[in-house]
Amino acid sequence: MGSSTIKDSCACRRVLFGAEPILGMKMSSCLRLAAWAALLLGARAWGADAPFDLIIAGGHVIDGTGSPWYTADVGIRHGRIAAIGKLKSAAAKQRVDAAGLVVAPGFIDMLGQSEFTILVDPRLPSKIYQGITTEITGEGTSPAPMSGHARDEAAQILEHYGLTADWESLGEYFARLERSGLGINLASYVGATTLREVVIGGADRPATAAELERMRALVREAMREGAVGVSTSLEYAPAPYASTEELIALAAEAAPYGGIYATHMRSEGDGMAAALDETFRIAREAHIATEIWHLKVAGKNNWGRMPEMIKRIEAARASGLDITADTYAYTAWFNEMSAFVPPWAHDGGNEKMVARLKDPALRARIVKDIRTPSAAWDNEWDEVPGPDSILVGVVKNPALRGLQGQTIAAIAKSRGKDPLETLLDILVEDNGFTSCAVFGMQEDDVGLALVQPWTSINNDSSGTSPEGILGEEHPHPRAYGTFPRILRKYVREEHRLSLEEAIRKFTALPAQRMRLTDRGALKLGLWADVVVFDPQIVADRSTFASPNELAVGMRWVLVNGVPVIADGKMTGAKPGQVLRGPGYTPAAARR
Repeated sequence: MGSSTIKDSCACRRVLFGAEPILGMKMSSCLRLAAWAALLLGARAWGADAPFDLIIAGGHVIDGTGSPWYTADVGIRHGRIAAIGKLKSAAAKQRVDAAGLVVAPGFIDMLGQSEFTILVDPRLPSKIYQGITTEITGEGTSPAPMSGHARDEAAQILEHYGLTADWESLGEYFARLERSGLGINLASYVGATTLREVVIGGADRPATAAELERMRALVREAMREGAVGVSTSLEYAPAPYASTEELIALAAEAAPYGGIYATHMRSEGDGMAAALDETFRIAREAHIATEIWHLKVAGKNNWGRMPEMIKRIEAARASGLDITADTYAYTAWFNEMSAFVPPWAHDGGNEKMVARLKDPALRARIVKDIRTPSAAWDNEWDEVPGPDSILVGVVKNPALRGLQGQTIAAIAKSRGKDPLETLLDILVEDNGFTSCAVFGMQEDDVGLALVQPWTSINNDSSGTSPEGILGEEHPHPRAYGTFPRILRKYVREEHRLSLEEAIRKFTALPAQRMRLTDRGALKLGLWADVVVFDPQIVADRSTFASPNELAVGMRWVLVNGVPVIADGKMTGAKPGQVLRGPGYTPAAARR
């Protein structure tokens, strides 16, 4: 080999591995060597001389980028996409006939709530039958750090599911997941509410300088252990007790690690203009990419204001703020029924709130505040059309199980009591645990939010199952139906979205936002999170009356190249991975 050839070869190696090229290098020579090296590295990495583990043959490939579909075979080897093209003659351990079916990247749930239920049933059938292969969790509260008041507040739900929190740090929680196995991939934020509970407790007061520094240190620790960012859920106490300045300080700690600030804003109703201002300020002053969870305009007084919200978000984006949002595209939300109680009454935590509801004088004050319209807090009672718009969801007290699926109006009538008093009675009887669906949005606003190019999709529900203790609950139908419902309603029936655009919102868009550089598209070398479904029959079956119904239409769902649904049936495999954020430092997680 001549010296000039060696020189070009060395230069190309620098280009491939990130070093500076040599000036005067012949580009054509470099490109030939780069191509040769890439092929050689690819062959070594994916075992090009070995049979494929699985070939998905002849499907309509929608790659996640928004590009039109095309027909191709997809070859998978060692958990990754190893080939896309004509693979008719290629050897494979298994071959799936996808003729007439869509082959797409696995769907990414931008806000799940499965941090505990994944320990109850790691398969998460409600998720995989929707095509969800990756979930991001941690809405304001996160599974860690788990100590002090945060552990106390999590005790009821852990007891409900028969779980023991044998972890304290996020790194220890992730290790617990990996020991148990996961049916899907999972990533988590660190929640600002949880940090407050660990450091301050449930008290309604500002953080001291020392407390704020401790919370900031916990953010840094969580980021090094793999958190994808810091999150808030500012409607639910004790989160409303935090000042904007406190939130900026916490978000600013996540930013240098490549983290995201994600928020359930302080108000999604009458106070939403001020809540948007706060969100923009946090993004600007913390220098952090920001995700607005479940974008909505809540409450009958605000219906029709989605164009205003969109205009303001687009103006913020035009100014240089990296703001995006997501939606679940239903007209009812689902949350803790204690959200109807004003924030001051939550001071000290759940037990203190229940005690106040039992105290006649304090209860009278609570009722007066709820009945008084106010933009100072997210007053859901003022936002709903009436008590028939509130549907009891999950209860913990077995004596109340018969109330699941009934409206507050119907329960109040059967008890012969005032609807608001009935709601508060249920909270007392269930020790503050009850959750509910609230019909507080209108379809025009929901649909408009969905079609924005910067809006991805969240399920906003924990993974569940028709079986066991999870099957005894009465969740929002979105728990089983969000993604298939969008494909049925907004793609197939109403033509509000093209199939390619819907898939982009399910895959590449959220992967881009979450820095998942090796997922979210069907491209060579990426992890093989793949769905194969019939676009003519894919649909939700879950309803508010009968929520525990699995979606239909998913023929195959692969997580990291392993089928969790094969030929329409759940396999029970647990090939999911913990997805750690860009600031992850293995040494920090092992401490």
